[in-house]
Amino acid sequence: MNRLESVESGEILIDGRPLPEEGKALARLRADVGMVFQSFNLFAHKTVLANVSLAQIKVRKRKKEEADRRSRELLDRVGLAAHADKYPAQLSGGQQQRVAIARALAMDPKALLFDEPTSALDPEMINEVLEVMRQLAREGMTMVVVTHEMGFARSAANRVVFMADGRIVEDRAPEEFFTAPRSERARDFLSKILTH
Repeated sequence: MNRLESVESGEILIDGRPLPEEGKALARLRADVGMVFQSFNLFAHKTVLANVSLAQIKVRKRKKEEADRRSRELLDRVGLAAHADKYPAQLSGGQQQRVAIARALAMDPKALLFDEPTSALDPEMINEVLEVMRQLAREGMTMVVVTHEMGFARSAANRVVFMADGRIVEDRAPEEFFTAPRSERARDFLSKILTH
């Protein structure tokens, strides 16, 4: 969706406009779509504050003081204001992922993409990340979340797209999907995952 991989068919629209194939137009539009990766992708040699400020300065052309102020606001929002001067290695996995969310939010995106944001976390850290994401959903942030966290999907999503083997199997409202899945594949998946 953010064209890190080639699109083989179909189209991607952001704010009703097709995502350009390449070049500056793609870079501008891509700046409107935040990405939170599975493995955080923070710069190890930069402080938490610098990680959140960097793209604002380089891409959005904000002055360092303005970027740092906005970064501190966002770090406070994700519960990490006291960690601004630390380096990623000094944080837990859950804290690093919340820094990654703050970094994505710092670009004032129209939408956020999350690629399995909790799969690299210890179980006790998962909820702190999911709670930040639930709050974003309550505030109306458009998010596309690839996840196996079915409780989160049920409580935070307004649409569930269930995929198998690279194809969409079901596309439904959460309650419909979880209470009455139409496909045998979804029924099988839910019977295994919801009984744990």
